[in-house]
Amino acid sequence: MLNVGIYGLGGFGRQLVSSVQGKSEKINVVACAARTRSNVEQFARDNGIEIVDDYAKLLADPRVQGVILATPHSLHPVHVQQAARAGKHVFVEKPFALSAAAAAETVRVCREHGIKLGVDFNRRFRPAMQELRRLVTSGSLGKLLHLEGQFSGAPGNRPPGSWRSSRAENPGGSMTARGVHVADGMISIAGPVSEMLAQSSRNVTTAEHDDRTFMLFRFASGVTGYLATLSAGPDFWRVHAFCENGWAEVRGEHLLTVCAQQGTKPVVTEYPATDTLKAGLEAFADAVAGGAPHPVTPEHAINSSAVLEGIEKSVASGGWVKL
Repeated sequence: MLNVGIYGLGGFGRQLVSSVQGKSEKINVVACAARTRSNVEQFARDNGIEIVDDYAKLLADPRVQGVILATPHSLHPVHVQQAARAGKHVFVEKPFALSAAAAAETVRVCREHGIKLGVDFNRRFRPAMQELRRLVTSGSLGKLLHLEGQFSGAPGNRPPGSWRSSRAENPGGSMTARGVHVADGMISIAGPVSEMLAQSSRNVTTAEHDDRTFMLFRFASGVTGYLATLSAGPDFWRVHAFCENGWAEVRGEHLLTVCAQQGTKPVVTEYPATDTLKAGLEAFADAVAGGAPHPVTPEHAINSSAVLEGIEKSVASGGWVKL
C-alpha cells in the first residue's frame, strides 16, 4: 500500500481522493496540506485524513511516500520539484506545466532524485481509447495518416477571481481543462507534436480565458492533426484516427467505431464504464512499487506542455511555431 499526501483538496482533489480512499488496495491518502483548515476539515475527517498546515510539513511527514498535487497549473513545476527533493514520488494533475522548459526541468529534477512521476491524463484509461490506440499503433489499419479530436463542454463553476477563470492559468481557454486530454491522446498514438498553428478567441464566456480554441498539428512522425476545444455547450468528446486502410473513432466516453477496409460496414462497440481516476492513481502506485512505468511518459508530459505554450506563441505570431 502506497501512503500519500495531497496538496490541493478543492473540488477535483476531492474527486481524486474519493476514487481510491477505502476502495483501493494499492494507494491510501493519509494526510493533506491546507492553508484554511475549515475548508477541508469535514472532508478530511470523513476520509480519515490528517490535516497539516502547509506543504513543507506534508513533505516532512515520514508516513508520506508520495504526494498528489491538484494545485493551480502554474505551480505544478515548483511543487513537483519540492516533492522530488524531499524524496517523495509525485502524481500531479494535468497539465504538467505551462511551458516546455518548465516541464523539462521538472522531469530532470525527478530523475536526479530517483522519483517516480505520474501525470493525471486519466482519459488514457478509458477502454475505448485504449483499444483505439492498440488498433492504430499495431498497424492493424495500415499506416496512420491523420488524427482529429475535440473535447468541449460548459466550464461549470468558475467564480470571478478563481484561478480556473484566469487567462494566465488557462492558456488556450478550455485546453487546460479539456483539450489537453485530446492532445495527450494524440501524442500517445502518433508521438510528439513538432509544429503547430493555433487560433483562440473569447465569444460567449464571462471569464478571462477564451472559449473557442483550435489548432493544426504536424507530428515528428509525419502524421497531421486537428484539435478543437470549446468551453461552452454540452459535453462532447471525439478522437478519430485516419489510416491507410481504415479508420477508427471514439465518440463520447465508451463508443468505438471501426471501419477496417473500404466497402465494409463500420463496427460499433460500446465499452464498459471504468473509474479512470482510480486507474490512473493505481498505475502510479504500481510504478512506485516497481511495476510497469506510468503510461504517461515524461516525454509525453513535456510535449503536451509544449503544445499549451505553442498555442500562445502561434496566436501571438499568427503563424506556425516549432515546438
